[in-house]
Amino acid sequence: MKKQNHFVKLLGCVIMFILIFSGCSENFSDEKKSAESETEAFEEGKEEEQESSESENKENQKSSERENENQELSESENENQELSEAAETEEDWSEYFGGLHGAAVLYDPLNRQFKIYNQELAAARRSPCSTFKIISSLTALEHGLLDPDDSLRQWSGEMFWNENWNQDKDFRGAFCDSCVWYFRELTDEIGQERMQEELDRLSYGNRDSSDWEGQLNTHNNNRALTGFWIESSLAISPKEQTEVMERIFGKDSVYSEETKNALKEVMLLEESQETGFSIYGKTGMGKVQGIVADAWFTGFAETPQGNVYFCVYLGRTDGMEVSSAVAREIAVRLVQYEIE
Repeated sequence: MKKQNHFVKLLGCVIMFILIFSGCSENFSDEKKSAESETEAFEEGKEEEQESSESENKENQKSSERENENQELSESENENQELSEAAETEEDWSEYFGGLHGAAVLYDPLNRQFKIYNQELAAARRSPCSTFKIISSLTALEHGLLDPDDSLRQWSGEMFWNENWNQDKDFRGAFCDSCVWYFRELTDEIGQERMQEELDRLSYGNRDSSDWEGQLNTHNNNRALTGFWIESSLAISPKEQTEVMERIFGKDSVYSEETKNALKEVMLLEESQETGFSIYGKTGMGKVQGIVADAWFTGFAETPQGNVYFCVYLGRTDGMEVSSAVAREIAVRLVQYEIE
């Protein structure tokens, strides 16, 4: 009987020990799970904090980029606003044109004044033709693609209508002779993307370089003599021509002095000797079915009071001679007698 009671007590102790151990194990498991849960929560918190920090950095970077873009846009808008706020006066300069269909613009940034003859035509966009050689030269010079002292290009041997083009040409000779094949090669080296950036920066007319090869010009199928700037997709008005000249050569120009001086060297007119101040410019002419449709001379006069920017445009005039040479003559007389 005593042995039986002793066995019962022993069995009870074993059962109690098992129950106690089981409870401790459960508590330990709960504590372990709790610790693991806390660790996971801490790690998740760190990841969320890191992701939040990265997201904040990216947002700050985007915000900075937007601010830079807005600043550039604001500067461009301010410049365009200044031009749009400049006073405009309508002038009767018909005596200079002698019956030719044309327009003329003088822009004096010092007095913020446009003087315009034939306002409707002065606002109409037309092909810039060879006046665009100012822009292609500017772009190549500014980006280090053209060295005026090492710029000789080999003539292909193809006979062109302009005898001055039928020889090897350097930059100075090509600009002065308005050699299209030379600038076709130079423009291809500049590339459409870079050229488009320059058109946008200058707010150049309609900024359209889409017809890069000049295929819209159905009156000329010679690849060496076609391009988006010759009776093709690009167009600009006489008034816009003067604004572009001011953006290049004005006091707020973003272009280097070296680039501007190289351009001025090839744009300087011999006629400047007759005026008492320097005149710089470039001619341009385009034909449709053998008849001159657009004739230009655009540039600026360098006076003691500051630069005055100008553009003379001639359109088709039946029965009269229309040429870029005539546009240049009109511009020189206009500048000489109208600039005070």
